[in-house]
Amino acid sequence: MKLTEGKRKGLEAVATKNGPVGKVGVIAAAAMDQRGSLLQAIAQNRGVDKSQMKPEDMTEFKAAVARVLSPYASAILLDPEYSLPALPHVSKGTGVLLAYEKSGYDNTQPGRLPDLLPTWSVRRLIEAGANCIKILLYYAPSEPKEINDQKHAYVERIGSECVDLDVPFFLEFIGYEAGLDEKGPDYAPKKPEAVRKSMEEFSQDRYGVDVLKVEVPINMKFVEGAASFKGTKVWTKQQAKDEFKKAAAVARRPFIYLSAGVSNDEFTEALELAAEAGVNFSGVLCGRATWKEGIPVYAKQGVKALEDWLSDQGVKNIQAVNERLKAATPWFAFYGAESAAAVR
Repeated sequence: MKLTEGKRKGLEAVATKNGPVGKVGVIAAAAMDQRGSLLQAIAQNRGVDKSQMKPEDMTEFKAAVARVLSPYASAILLDPEYSLPALPHVSKGTGVLLAYEKSGYDNTQPGRLPDLLPTWSVRRLIEAGANCIKILLYYAPSEPKEINDQKHAYVERIGSECVDLDVPFFLEFIGYEAGLDEKGPDYAPKKPEAVRKSMEEFSQDRYGVDVLKVEVPINMKFVEGAASFKGTKVWTKQQAKDEFKKAAAVARRPFIYLSAGVSNDEFTEALELAAEAGVNFSGVLCGRATWKEGIPVYAKQGVKALEDWLSDQGVKNIQAVNERLKAATPWFAFYGAESAAAVR
């Protein structure tokens, strides 16, 4: 797929210029678009029902993260429901991605079907300050055709909207299999194929995706010899590295890794394994691995305590991720170019 001027500029805006990882063109982005899960987590740590939470609590938390951590990121991912007041707190020169999907999925029918925010469009997200548009999709290649056809058409429509408005489209997909715990040992052997087939599917031109935001293809808790290993072996380290390579081999778009709620130590170890495998990933969009330990601090002690925690441990967390991004490949290298300006 040819890269247009608007898409090129949007990708430049969310990638590193000469930092924070010491090279140009790496996507070192922080994710702060969590909604339902964050609301629930703050409420639980306060010992209240989530119905007692106020929108201002979410905005306050997100603004603190943007204020403290965005100077260490090439971009930040926000949502238009709670995060727009946080935009003035984003560091100058840090790009902005805005989420377009509703939080969660339709659980009244099978297939984890997605939906869009009803009062937003790609045009409105751009007007609100987005350099790039992001969508999250729960996707299982093993689902029946009638389920996945709906999801394919959904992505095609969003891709066309982004093409028409000449803005980059980031697609995040989360794998699953009905009836299985995605974090457990039964799903673990199925995960590499789910990630690989999803990357292959959405690399097609018809979807208009510019960057694939993908899961690490293995679960580090089941990699024998890993620091995160919990005792049930699914892969050796070499087998895990092979799975990284097989997934990367099918990508026809730049791809970046998401942290999927794991700890900072587990995520950085996964990035180290990707580097050892020689995988050509172009960065990360990392959220909870950086700031989730600050949730109880905020819930119990308030925003000033959260900012103090972020300024210390939060910064250490994001710097640990950035250190592993020295092994990443600039996004424009996928186009055979040596710089963003050379992409055609």
